[in-house]
Amino acid sequence: MTGLFERIARALERLAPNEPRRPDFELADAFVWHAEPDTFQPVFEVNRVPLSLLKGIDGMRDALLANTARFAKGLPANNALLWGARGMGKSSLVKAVHAEVRDLKLVEIHRDDIASLPRCLGYLRDSPHRFILFCDDLSFEAADTTYKSLKAVLEGGIEGRPRNVIFYATSNRRHLMPREMLENERSTAINPAEAVEEKVSLSDRFGLWIGFHHCSQDEYLEMVRGYAEHYRIEIRDEALRSEALAWAMGRGSRSGRVAWQYIQDLAGRLGNPL
Repeated sequence: MTGLFERIARALERLAPNEPRRPDFELADAFVWHAEPDTFQPVFEVNRVPLSLLKGIDGMRDALLANTARFAKGLPANNALLWGARGMGKSSLVKAVHAEVRDLKLVEIHRDDIASLPRCLGYLRDSPHRFILFCDDLSFEAADTTYKSLKAVLEGGIEGRPRNVIFYATSNRRHLMPREMLENERSTAINPAEAVEEKVSLSDRFGLWIGFHHCSQDEYLEMVRGYAEHYRIEIRDEALRSEALAWAMGRGSRSGRVAWQYIQDLAGRLGNPL
């Protein structure tokens, strides 16, 4: 009979949900949050470029760097939304600023895991570390309701944002919603103003808005020259300028991403490792 009870007890233990392990944030300076099961995957080598290589975004850089430095010192700081033109260095700036400001952990949460944000914050809240919680390319579609939980977590909930966590997000959309979605709300709602206000109020939870716009030709060439100098790529400036402009024309745009893609192509052709 005793053996039967022991087997039943072991079976119940296997059926019972496992207690989540407390994350070890000493393993690395950066992590990726994965939901179901809840895990913080350490990232030992973050894919980023030095802050000094981000050209043509000086005002954006200074604003985010100052906000992050205040947060690292335990001073009041704002959640930040970096929005605007594609390829202009929004996510690169977040990662570069994290490298520049000491004593902060960077945790990336994927857009698809936003619904699990309260659980993620529960782990971070109990840690002695300070965290930048980062979501790249954040946006919401018409049928998506997870933006409501994000609103509550950022400012409106009972617990609110933990004092040791700041939330940074990047998006191509200023209000995180597609324009046609907002226009549809205006045309179909009983009270159009209130319907649109409900949608755009999410972006209001970010106290710091940093806009990124398409760069000029001179700014684009400054980015190209900055990369070429940093990686010691030997090429005459006239040839570099001509090739870089032709590359941008072929891509149909000028941006930091296009500049970097050209430099990768140039370095590969010249046998220059990056």
